[in-house]
Amino acid sequence: MDIVHFLKGEKVIYENKEVIITRMNTLDTVSIEEISTGISHLVHVSNLKPIFNKKEKLDDINVLSEKKWELAQQRFELIKPIIDNPGNVDLVREISKQSKKSVATLYRWVKLYKDYGTISSILGKPKTGGKGKSRLDPEQDEIIKKYIKSTFLNSSRTSIKKTIRLIISECYDKNIQPPHSNTIRNRIKNLSEEEVMKKRVGIKEAGYKFNPLKGNFPGADYPLSVVQIDHTRVDIILVDEYYRKAYKRPWITVAIDVFSRMVVGFYLSFDTPGALGTGLCIAHSILPKEIWLEKIGVKAEWPCWGFMNTIHVDNAKEFRGNMLKMACTNYNINLEFRPVATPHFGGHIERLLGTFSKEIHNLPGTTFSSPELRKNYDSEGRASLTLSEFEKWLTLYITKIYNVKEHSALGMSPLNKYKEGIIGTRENPGIGIIPRVFNERKLRLDFMPFEERTVQEYGVLIDHIAYYHDVLRRFIHSKTDNSKSKFIFRRDPRDISIIYFYDPELKEYFDIPYRDTSLPPISIWEFNDVIRTLKKNKTPINERNIFSTYKEMDEIEKKAIRETRKRKQELKGLPINKPFDNNFSNPFEESLETDIKPFEDIDDEAFI
Repeated sequence: MDIVHFLKGEKVIYENKEVIITRMNTLDTVSIEEISTGISHLVHVSNLKPIFNKKEKLDDINVLSEKKWELAQQRFELIKPIIDNPGNVDLVREISKQSKKSVATLYRWVKLYKDYGTISSILGKPKTGGKGKSRLDPEQDEIIKKYIKSTFLNSSRTSIKKTIRLIISECYDKNIQPPHSNTIRNRIKNLSEEEVMKKRVGIKEAGYKFNPLKGNFPGADYPLSVVQIDHTRVDIILVDEYYRKAYKRPWITVAIDVFSRMVVGFYLSFDTPGALGTGLCIAHSILPKEIWLEKIGVKAEWPCWGFMNTIHVDNAKEFRGNMLKMACTNYNINLEFRPVATPHFGGHIERLLGTFSKEIHNLPGTTFSSPELRKNYDSEGRASLTLSEFEKWLTLYITKIYNVKEHSALGMSPLNKYKEGIIGTRENPGIGIIPRVFNERKLRLDFMPFEERTVQEYGVLIDHIAYYHDVLRRFIHSKTDNSKSKFIFRRDPRDISIIYFYDPELKEYFDIPYRDTSLPPISIWEFNDVIRTLKKNKTPINERNIFSTYKEMDEIEKKAIRETRKRKQELKGLPINKPFDNNFSNPFEESLETDIKPFEDIDDEAFI
């Protein structure tokens, strides 16, 4: 996983140039300096990219055997205290002694974890030859140690190249065969990242990265230390995207940072809660929001990104799926379940969902929270918002009202509390700008459920629909140990016209479209509606019947809307020969931003 770090002294890429970060200015801006010219810039963190060192591609977690996955977790348990206690050399030696693993091996595992960001990466590539032994003679080894300690590991920040030159030079002066430059370079790269930063940059800066300062809030002492996630069915009927006909109530999955009360991500769907919606909510919480905000047409500040330490959820079955637990474990996210019969443990997120519902009761199409409150209100007749419009409305509310409104329990807005935890105050240093994931596509796919399928001559079949691309050709009828090989496929519920195939050889995901590319793209909830219709009519379920029924249902809806409009025109005495316009305007859409109103009174009881 390519991650961008924003620490003083960190090297990154800006406009295809290698630069060094010189200062953290705000929550999402840093000062940088071009290494080649010395020119300084003040830039937004979204404009910085990681330096792409050539790294070996490692296996997807889901193709690892159970034995290898257990080995990766065992190794992580060994190095976790080292990661949590940076610079503690005595601890490293003690773990080395107890585990009978060399110090170099432990540091190599730490480096693999730091480079890739996943527990599965600790497996690395199988080692061959020279296991645990140095091929250098004692004099060479002593010179290398001397210059690493006196020259490389100090505040002068001598480059690796210069350190190598000094080592080779002294070897020649003493008539000793100098070691190969790659041998020295590898020795330096296997050093503890924490110790290097501590010696070269300073204890304070190292502490920003590796030692988040604990505050007074129990269990949630800094941003993203604890994130709570929960679902609710929203009290509003939405309309479909094409005909704007009343459809159904959506479900929302929301994630909140307990430390600051910031909403860090959400996911909307017509599907009932499941591992897929939960995974996409987690991915949305981890990933930067700038591109997504631009895509949905919202101009707002939502500076939340990065891996949370703990996700706190209830005991519902959708949170206990193996896929979700493996994905969280692989990214070192602790998935913590609420104790049974203790509703107060989820008070933060449940109260937030309750206050969201109160505000949603002001929207057209609301179903309110009970029949008594609804009375004679025609929810379906007044339904006006599509799923995408409601998603935009909710985003505007979260970013421009909830996150910036003063919170009574905090004495400041969630956004300001979040900034305080990042940047710090005179009394409490912040944790620094949280690293950002650069490869967004891979992370999003990692949190999607997957199907395992064999590849046949027609491609692959998922839920009666065939998919094919030439990338699958070499895997047709492939076998492993005399049985048909199964491969990993993932899909996005919002558009099932494409699935994502994990190539176990190239270790990459590829887009696989419908085999019949003339078929229309549909969402998973539209697909489920079609399946229900086929079952009701006792029609065989296959690809042909699925899409012909989808087309037939589409025509019925279109005809019904035409007839309804025609009848209304007749009753009003208007001309009825005006053609049906699929692009009629939605008056609510024009006032989407201006109609948002803040809560009159947010109940903060659960946050105190």
